[in-house]
Amino acid sequence: MDDWHGTGRPEQADPLAAEWERHRPAVFGVAYRLLGSVADAEDVSQDVWLRAAGADLAAVDDLRAWLVTVAARRSYDILKSARMRRESYVGPWLPEPLLTGPDASQPVLVDESVSSAMLLIMEELSPPERVAFVLHDVFGLEFGRIGEVLDVSVPAARQLASRARRRVAGAKRSAPRASKAERERVLRIFRAAYEAGDLAGLIRLLHPDAVYLTDGGGKASAARKLIRGGVRVAEVMVRTGRQWRPDRIEFAEVGGELALVFHRDGRVLSVDTVEITDGLISAYRRVMNPDKLVRV
Repeated sequence: MDDWHGTGRPEQADPLAAEWERHRPAVFGVAYRLLGSVADAEDVSQDVWLRAAGADLAAVDDLRAWLVTVAARRSYDILKSARMRRESYVGPWLPEPLLTGPDASQPVLVDESVSSAMLLIMEELSPPERVAFVLHDVFGLEFGRIGEVLDVSVPAARQLASRARRRVAGAKRSAPRASKAERERVLRIFRAAYEAGDLAGLIRLLHPDAVYLTDGGGKASAARKLIRGGVRVAEVMVRTGRQWRPDRIEFAEVGGELALVFHRDGRVLSVDTVEITDGLISAYRRVMNPDKLVRV
């Protein structure tokens, strides 16, 4: 089994192995959306493979739904305990960056639901709401299966998904998504201003009410509280740039959106994602926790 975990391709060319290759992105995808962690999603995927390899699947008429359901049930258990762990997390928590471009090592179903903004919105949902929303609205599972995962009735599962959908829609209305072209334009100008230490240029790019979050997890020097205000954020960024002295700032697709990856001396310093409102950066999120950068 370990050869699958390392390469994504089981050595045995049996029917299950072929089907697993076809559905593995969905298994990983549901786990990542529920947990916001690449490491945990990989562990869940391995657990699901082992479960599938040891199960009698002759009576399973929809293997994809069965695999996704098993992944969701395992992720739900982890999600409930993760909530408690995050209460003791040092500083702001951000999702682990997921590379989704053509060179990504882990294929995943890419849509808006893997963006850092959406994952943070889903963090505000209760674990049952998050499961119901992801399984129904993203993966199209029927409420009977969702009820089995959550151990609730079909009407209760439907109500959880509906409640989550309303909360997600409300959050999205308050922070509409910028187009790909707009994101690229803003980030290219931002990178140039950052590299030049241009305080005035950064202030012009930041929304007056911009927020700045840094996730160091207690393992990298990072602000432990939210920083608010465009001028204040720009000042912090200029100071950080002088301290960091990155030798390279690259563009990468993270969670289906263009992001910035900061490098120095052959290692990744951070992965940065943004929200853009009316052509200005309204939220800047920087993942610096080295545990979350291992797979970048």
